[in-house]
Amino acid sequence: MEDKEKKAPFEIGDKVKCQSFGSLKNDFEGTIEKNYENSAVVAIEIFADEDAVTVADFHSRAVVSFTKMEKIA
Repeated sequence: MEDKEKKAPFEIGDKVKCQSFGSLKNDFEGTIEKNYENSAVVAIEIFADEDAVTVADFHSRAVVSFTKMEKIA
């Protein structure tokens, strides 16, 4: 039996910098909370003041594609 499950490029707890997308006008930093196949739930921790309302609307979380983030710690 083959193991077809591929390992996510990020682990839960990794600190990442994410590119802006959609309503978020600026890049932001956060922590990986859950991995999916090609994306992850990121708890948004550091963001531009301009994006404060959007971050609040998102309940300080966003689903981000692995291609739009990089590990910082």
